[in-house]
Amino acid sequence: QVQLVESGGGLVQAGGSLRLSCAASGRTFSSYAMGWFRQAPGKEREFVAAINWGGTSTYYRDSVKGRFTISRDNAKNTVYLQMNSLKPEDTAVYSCACFSNKRAWTVVTARTPPMYDYWGQGTQVTVSS
Repeated sequence: QVQLVESGGGLVQAGGSLRLSCAASGRTFSSYAMGWFRQAPGKEREFVAAINWGGTSTYYRDSVKGRFTISRDNAKNTVYLQMNSLKPEDTAVYSCACFSNKRAWTVVTARTPPMYDYWGQGTQVTVSS
């Protein structure tokens, strides 16, 4: 069992920045790849970014490439999402999740919510225009 707690959300103007954190407790953090997803009102949950176990490989959805950066600190059991140049369309609840099956990890499965084992409650990000 893993517990994930997100923080760092808030209200920011377009063009601004936020840094989300996801703190994990329970099983060994380094046993999981990590992902960030978001869900806007009335829309389906969508993939944002993912990072592998050692932090050596990352994936991003196209609309955030060059603006968002995912990173992890295994010593602190935390994954981060640095979000720069925020746009109103980035407004959503952002959730982190962990992925345990190394054999199943691919560029496709890293983007697939049902492949993730545990989820946090989410943190609201609102970008005003």
